[in-house]
Amino acid sequence: MNLKELSQALELSQTTVSRALNGYPEVSAETRSRVEEMARKLGYAPNQQARRLATGRSMSIGHVIPRSLHEMMNPVFMEFIAGAGETYSRHGYDMIISVVEDQNVEAAYREIASRKKADAVMVHGPRSRDGRPAILKELGLPFLIHGRVPGLENETSWIDVNNGRAFERATNLLLDLGHRRIALLNGLEDMDFAARRRAGFEKAHSDRDLQ
Repeated sequence: MNLKELSQALELSQTTVSRALNGYPEVSAETRSRVEEMARKLGYAPNQQARRLATGRSMSIGHVIPRSLHEMMNPVFMEFIAGAGETYSRHGYDMIISVVEDQNVEAAYREIASRKKADAVMVHGPRSRDGRPAILKELGLPFLIHGRVPGLENETSWIDVNNGRAFERATNLLLDLGHRRIALLNGLEDMDFAARRRAGFEKAHSDRDLQ
């Protein structure tokens, strides 16, 4: 099944079908839905190389992992990557993962931007003072932060869980059970998620006037 055959089955021009599949705004939602449904029914899959050339997109999302984060050993990170990969695949995107030395992170982003290796990147393990958002804004490379950078919440796109509230609730559960000497085994505390967890842990104690 190629584009010409799909177009004939729909009785539409190849240009219209191609634009519908590539999300061009001038194609109506009704036509786009009809084209996508027929493509699924007939098992049509666009040639990715041709699609890249036509749209100017790499059809890839980049993940640059600083080696110091040791993220590849983190089960939460692996679940996140698995879910992201499934979503990318459903939308015709590939995933690029680069594990680099900390001093090479900026160079990795610059290479992605200059060679158009990815259309956007995911930023992992944000620190309290993180320079990566500024670099990515300078490069004009769209990004989403997995976590938050303090003070930049209104200037960046991010996705996160409420680490502070979660650890406050967990600590309160232990306090409700009568425990009074509770240890916190935390992550590196210059990382935003760890700072928020400590804050939640301490709030649960201070709310009860406990040390």
